[in-house]
Amino acid sequence: MHIETLLALHRVRLADLRAQADAHRLEAMAKRPNELRTRIGWTLVEVGLRLAAAPKPSVAH
Repeated sequence: MHIETLLALHRVRLADLRAQADAHRLEAMAKRPNELRTRIGWTLVEVGLRLAAAPKPSVAH
């Protein structure tokens, strides 16, 4: 194959890989807030369950 043909194919493949990487990066960035929201939500659930299950202090009369 001629070198210019190889370089042209390489450039096309490089552009395709960069486009895929950019798309993946944008998708990953879009998912982050939801993951953070989910982790915070489950942490709040765990704290609530611990508070609900905590023994009540006895009141002296």
